[in-house]
Amino acid sequence: MDKRVYLLTIVSFVVGMVELIIGGLLDLVAADLKISLGRAGLLITIFSLTFAVSAPILLTMTAKVERKKLTLLALLIFLIGNMAVAVSSTYEILLFARILSASSGSLLVVLCVTMAANIVADTYRARAIGIVFMGISASLVLGVPIGLVLGNAFGWRAPFVLISLLTILSMAGVYLFMEKLDAKPSIPFKEQLMTLKEGKVLLAQLISFLFLAGHLTLYGYLTPFLKSELHLDGTWVSIAYFVFGIAAVLGGGIGGVLADRFGTKRTILSVLMLFAFTLFAIPHTTFALPLFLIVMVLWSMLSWAITPAMQSYLIEISPETADIQQSLNNSALHFGIAFGSFIGGLVIEHASVEQNASVGGVFIVIALILAVFSIVKESKRAEGMKTVKQ
Repeated sequence: MDKRVYLLTIVSFVVGMVELIIGGLLDLVAADLKISLGRAGLLITIFSLTFAVSAPILLTMTAKVERKKLTLLALLIFLIGNMAVAVSSTYEILLFARILSASSGSLLVVLCVTMAANIVADTYRARAIGIVFMGISASLVLGVPIGLVLGNAFGWRAPFVLISLLTILSMAGVYLFMEKLDAKPSIPFKEQLMTLKEGKVLLAQLISFLFLAGHLTLYGYLTPFLKSELHLDGTWVSIAYFVFGIAAVLGGGIGGVLADRFGTKRTILSVLMLFAFTLFAIPHTTFALPLFLIVMVLWSMLSWAITPAMQSYLIEISPETADIQQSLNNSALHFGIAFGSFIGGLVIEHASVEQNASVGGVFIVIALILAVFSIVKESKRAEGMKTVKQ
């Protein structure tokens, strides 16, 4: 395995920290800038929305740019965005800085995956891509809790100072150790969207969108939920996020095993049912911290357990456009994050954070209904093809 893959993993780790770390600091940001929690939550929404849209567009625009040069340029813009966050004095500056970070970050993730796949032998390609994505997983386990500790100790801007320093180190690593890599022809964005004309593909992408929307309706506002409903202090909130992150990564591994053993369709349906039940149950567990933590661990594991099954399912139903579907699925996930955090903010503004879990559960139920419809439709199509062959 080429050791430069681990350098790209560090880059993906830094990008992964930026997206959701603000969720744990919402109350601090809101208090400092004198804005509501719902308005502060838009910082997640705008970031995820920009992240979802930017990657395919920027890849098309930069299709002919040499990859190392493009990576350094994207890191520079990412650095400027995060430094602007660290020194921002108004909500408007902070919002603009988040847009800069999101657009450059989305391009960086795709570049890291592409470069990792190209600098190793074919036999290590899948493993290299998996290692790069582990950087994002690790940012959830380590980055967000560390950011919360820094934020609670030194103010909400401190984690972004750390991210800026890590970005500078990443730039130095890419400049010194990565070789030039010519760009390969990319698939036009319009051609990618045309694949969604197939109903089965569109339904599958909608399931991913709704799943993340339901998840982020609560997860995007987990800190105010923990503080208001369970009366936890900053230290306990950081511990809760650390436990959540470990359970999420374990859930991803367990989800892959379940998909291999029981099939993608059964796994998707089972995870969706359990996930909906968990979200609806969460508001009824806050009277006892141990009970809540048990349910939270289950919620966390399920939040990542569906990912391997969904990606395999997309390959099964559309093998001829598998690469495009993986790219579109990444966009669908981030649209879901944006929509869920937006809805979560509205719930807080017009009701209370206690209701966020139940509203999120409704999205999961809708995703479950679509999954049943999609899987039944796909099964009938497969049976029809089998009959024709016979």
